Amino acid sequence: MPLKAIKERRVLRILWVLWPSFVVAGIAEGVFFTVIDPQELYLFGEPVHLSTIATYSIGFFGFWAVCAASSLMTCFLQRSAAEINKGIGAAPDSGGGVRNDSARICGLNCSDLAF
Repeated sequence: MPLKAIKERRVLRILWVLWPSFVVAGIAEGVFFTVIDPQELYLFGEPVHLSTIATYSIGFFGFWAVCAASSLMTCFLQRSAAEINKGIGAAPDSGGGVRNDSARICGLNCSDLAF
């Protein structure tokens, strides 16, 4: 496979992780800060002395990191045994597993997410 195609696939897989986590982080931040006033937050028993915008920004990036980790873990756990054991004498993937079929239907294959 040409180097350009490998890079394009890697970028596509990174987007499969980052875009849904971005959307969910936006929703989570909206719900969280609807219930909790940023000026009333405490961190390690001390009040947070940041501006409202800084608190919203830090909260969003925190939610985004947690959601991205969740999406990345999903991609990691959906890999088949053949993908994990590539080049270690593993039998070729038969394609009969439920996990592999669902990934194939969705067009998802996150095995090339290594940076």
